[in-house]
Amino acid sequence: MRSHVRPLPSYLIQRYQGWRATTYTENRAWYRRLAHDGQRPRAMVISCCDSRVHVTSIFGADQGEFFLHRNIANLVPPYNPDGDHHGTSAAVEYAVTTLKVAHLIVLGHSQCGGVAGCHAMCTGHAPELQAETSFVGKWLDILRPGYERVSHLPEEEQPLALEREAVVISLENLMTFPFVKAALEADEMTLHGLWTDIGEGGLWQYDSAQGGFVEIIPSGS
Repeated sequence: MRSHVRPLPSYLIQRYQGWRATTYTENRAWYRRLAHDGQRPRAMVISCCDSRVHVTSIFGADQGEFFLHRNIANLVPPYNPDGDHHGTSAAVEYAVTTLKVAHLIVLGHSQCGGVAGCHAMCTGHAPELQAETSFVGKWLDILRPGYERVSHLPEEEQPLALEREAVVISLENLMTFPFVKAALEADEMTLHGLWTDIGEGGLWQYDSAQGGFVEIIPSGS
């Protein structure tokens, strides 16, 4: 195993050195305070692994402000304490019960490859994802109920609808976690669902009163 571990690519080393010489040096006291005092993030954001989704840039967040968890298609599984490994569930538990975040946010996005894979799997066009050996396929099964909700739509409308269902399914599943439900009912935390258009920079939020997503209009528009 060790023979396969190589030194970091030079371009990443150069970027690190640039960060250390500028951003870190200019904010050394703040970084040391974060290290000494520990983290106290105001919000947890569950987003997709997609490299185009840059949560801290979208919200202009500083170090220590967001507790971030990323996975394929920004999904949260239902509460299921079965003794198996549950990375997302563990992250949610830690954020809510230990860090006591004030806001829990699920952020979906346009052109999501994970959601597209779920759509292909549910329509029988991705048999490789249905194989027992596919970790991705098993994970995307979380979104299968969302596909059932959008399968009646015209085919060209299904991808966008399913991307937003990935957010809604995750919000619904979060409510199955006893500690999440307790924090919400005690008004100790708020729950939010968002979807962003990568190409246009738009942001939509789930409105429970309307039962759908409403665009957040930038000021000055």
